[in-house]
Amino acid sequence: MSKIKNALISVSDKDRLRIILKSLKKNKINIISSGGTFKSIKRLGFKCIEVSEYTGFEEMLDGRVKTLHPKIHSAILFQRNKKKHIKQMQKKQFEPIDLVIVNFYPFETTIKNTSNKKKIIENIDIGGPSMVRSAAKNFKDVTVITDKKDYSELIKELKRFKGKTSLDFRKRMASKAFGLTAYYDAVVSEWFNRDTGLKFPEKKTFFGKKISQLRYGENPHQKSSIYVNSLKNNDINLQQLSGRDLSYNNYNDIFAGIDILVSNSHSPSTVIIKHANPCGISSNKSALQSFLNAQASDPVSAFGGIVACNYKINNKIAKEINKTFFEVILAKGFDEGALRIFKKKKNMRIIDISKYNNETKTTVKFFDSSFLLQDKDDLVFDKKKLKCVTKNKPSRKELKDIEFAFRVCKHVKSNAIVIVKNSSTIGIGAGQQNRLDSCRIATQKARKFQPKNLTNSIAASDAFFPFADGIKTLINAGVKIIVQPGGSIRDKEVINAANKAKIKMVFTGIRHFNH
Repeated sequence: MSKIKNALISVSDKDRLRIILKSLKKNKINIISSGGTFKSIKRLGFKCIEVSEYTGFEEMLDGRVKTLHPKIHSAILFQRNKKKHIKQMQKKQFEPIDLVIVNFYPFETTIKNTSNKKKIIENIDIGGPSMVRSAAKNFKDVTVITDKKDYSELIKELKRFKGKTSLDFRKRMASKAFGLTAYYDAVVSEWFNRDTGLKFPEKKTFFGKKISQLRYGENPHQKSSIYVNSLKNNDINLQQLSGRDLSYNNYNDIFAGIDILVSNSHSPSTVIIKHANPCGISSNKSALQSFLNAQASDPVSAFGGIVACNYKINNKIAKEINKTFFEVILAKGFDEGALRIFKKKKNMRIIDISKYNNETKTTVKFFDSSFLLQDKDDLVFDKKKLKCVTKNKPSRKELKDIEFAFRVCKHVKSNAIVIVKNSSTIGIGAGQQNRLDSCRIATQKARKFQPKNLTNSIAASDAFFPFADGIKTLINAGVKIIVQPGGSIRDKEVINAANKAKIKMVFTGIRHFNH
């Protein structure tokens, strides 16, 4: 690359501008700029040519058209080793632009701070991305910088190569530049999609901003990072107050726990998660009791899991939690006494989820070169469409536990069977290839840890029972009410078995597979 003679600077973020200007001046590089950047450069005491003077074309349309000019883009896209390009540039008397330093209008910041659509639209950058794309395409001859974090490396390059940059550096910066334009366009596209209510567009692009690199993925031989994908927040709003760094598996469990908490938000609730499956959930007027009940559901599986609470943890609750080893504690705040107790365990992660909120209405799963996109499963059931199919009918009080059981069931990996008593789980069968095995696991756990509560308990199934064997397993354990979607060709056989046992059965007409 030849020595850099001309640089074009157009930045919304003026931070660290003086540092880069000093380096350009030292390397005798001319500066071209426009708008607010031009004013800032002059104010800082550096020489600069305004874009309108450079092109001979004044800004127009309230500044919408500034750098969209053939002289600018020819100067950037000019291939220095092509004779035809050289002749054309000489004929027009166009000087090459060898360095482009650009960051875009703050569209993300704007949509997070205002709902004024006119202001949002005006903060969609056109000229900036155009220049960046031109410079990145012509990386063999042009250096493009889109991140102020790279100013220091640019300065080192200019010093090391005496006013030039290396091809490797230019290529890396070009890759980063195209990453930025793709990200920026994806954010704009997503804003339009949400504004128009379009959840499943013909073309779908995901954007993500890296928060941090994790120690490893699900296993030590896998690398991993976490990204934020939000139009409202710059972070995922999980405030870590203490403990070692979060792992991939920690995050996976955390999000599973928060999903359940959001679904059970009406009263103090505790969720204990292990490998993204709940092993204990309880809602109770007493926050302490909700934790004790959740842990009692399956204390063996709870060991080493995460605790998620939709309430503020006090000193008394912290003492109870601290009796068991947990990887992560999530809550909507912690009092001083609770924090002192938890911080004694240096490896335990303490996370405040007070500012966390669900934003999107869809979920996505990636599979190599394809992905699945679907609505979130926000429905539990329609109370008006509940159908009691047995001779015995549930009471209003029992309907509350029926809803709790079915609500929990949609968060358990399929095939899922959940047994509850008094808004607390007492047995969970998850992730089995057949429903009978899930019934057996749920009843086995209930017999082991909650035998007294099994009598007159309520069981929920995420999908219909294909045979009567599953409900017979539940009935034999002491279950007196079963809630399920219904819809099997053998529903009559299942209903007859329920009536014979004199239990109550409710059909919801809603299935909750969770794979």
